[in-house]
Amino acid sequence: MTDLVQTAAALMTTGKGILAADESVATITKRFDALEIMSTPSSRRAYRELLITTPGIVEFISGVILHDETIRQQSSNNGLLVAVAARLGMIPGIKVDAGAKRLAGRAGELVTEGLDGLRERLAEYRRLGARFAKWRAVFAITDTLPTPSCIATNAGALARYAALCQEQDLVPIVEPEVLMDGPHSIERCEEVTSAVLQVVFDALVLHGVRLEGMLLKPNMVVPGDESPRQADVNAVATATLRCLRRHVVPAVPGIVFLSGGQRDVTATRHLDAINRAAGPKPWKISFSFGRALQDAALATWRGRPESVGAAQRAFYHRARCNSLAAQGAYSEAEENKRVGEPAPHAAAQWRDD
Repeated sequence: MTDLVQTAAALMTTGKGILAADESVATITKRFDALEIMSTPSSRRAYRELLITTPGIVEFISGVILHDETIRQQSSNNGLLVAVAARLGMIPGIKVDAGAKRLAGRAGELVTEGLDGLRERLAEYRRLGARFAKWRAVFAITDTLPTPSCIATNAGALARYAALCQEQDLVPIVEPEVLMDGPHSIERCEEVTSAVLQVVFDALVLHGVRLEGMLLKPNMVVPGDESPRQADVNAVATATLRCLRRHVVPAVPGIVFLSGGQRDVTATRHLDAINRAAGPKPWKISFSFGRALQDAALATWRGRPESVGAAQRAFYHRARCNSLAAQGAYSEAEENKRVGEPAPHAAAQWRDD
């Protein structure tokens, strides 16, 4: 338990967040296709290596979540990428779920699979160098969804995963994502997020998960992306913190938000507002972004070796802005302090799976 607590604390180092570079082959291929980048094991390795080896990035990034393909890959210098990350000062992590599948008998709802053989896979990942893991469950919002059975099924899987991680001396990142797809209001998002978090923590306690040795990766409370009534950053901060204070116990050492489809600058502004807001925050609050850290870098790189430096500068800038936001110190002036000019973002949007 001491190792778990220490690892969780290291991941939550002040001013640092976690890079989610754990996209499946199918997901990263969609992203590459949108930019006319050939998706091969080599190109995917080159892109992840670009991110991990960005000069100075360890100032803002405490850990990196890898995919099964990546944790086994050699770097361009013939060392394992996972070892490169560790040597540069980032804690390696691993995505261990098998993706969300249709929940039988529940139209429009999903359940995350991957529990079969998980104990053995976790032991192998620990030997390969991982020190934490991630499991993502997703919940769609409508007027009637998610159903209690969907919430309970996914919460149980999250709790079983977390218990197995701690058994193998891995810090579990528990990720219950309430999706922002749809026209729902911020009030409906808060209602659903509250229900999900309550059931998830009940399940974690039931399965004996040591809350001091885990991290929570939730969504921010935001309106649906098709909602006619969007919310300002302060409303998002107020609703998000109210929800967390009601349902996340103080024993949890850290909360690392997912970006969930928000544009990169929007996610940074929301994170900053949450950290600036008054009131008690018994946990450290930071970020574990995927697209909101990577979009500018990927659009700048586009698979071109000559663009690696510019892409790394774009990634460094985005990570720095989120580091400031995690400390409530972000500003538009800091946003405009660019080192080099990254290419415009790709128009196509993408989702984690």
